[in-house]
Amino acid sequence: MPRYKYVANRFLTFVENIFLRQKLSEYHTGLRAFSSALLAGLPFERNSDDFVFDNQIIAQAVSAGARIGEVSCPTRYETESSSINLRRSIRYGFGVLRTCGQYRLHKHGVRRYHYLDFEPDAVRAELESAATAAKSAAEARRSARPDG
Repeated sequence: MPRYKYVANRFLTFVENIFLRQKLSEYHTGLRAFSSALLAGLPFERNSDDFVFDNQIIAQAVSAGARIGEVSCPTRYETESSSINLRRSIRYGFGVLRTCGQYRLHKHGVRRYHYLDFEPDAVRAELESAATAAKSAAEARRSARPDG
């Protein structure tokens, strides 16, 4: 990845952490893992069909109050490792900044955005229900063991 993209990624991550009030180390790798309960509750079909989709789904997850954990993955910042050209990179960067602004405006009730317009409490309830079910299943497996 060219140096300008690395610097831009670091800058955008800094801005996103401020606007979304998170402490993530990276928003732009493209590697994501979401629970099925979270995906069932988020209207991700309303998100962009472009690179900024990733940032919109993170904004939705933050809006829903989902826990976000990070799993490290190796990243190579080599020229041939990047599939996005300069023009699309610039468009992506502005899309990320727009998503951050939209999240804050939506959160504070200044303006509504279709992809952020859902019931966070319903998503949280779904996440809690899934966590309870997973915990019960784990306990059942533990008690079913012969050494149990």
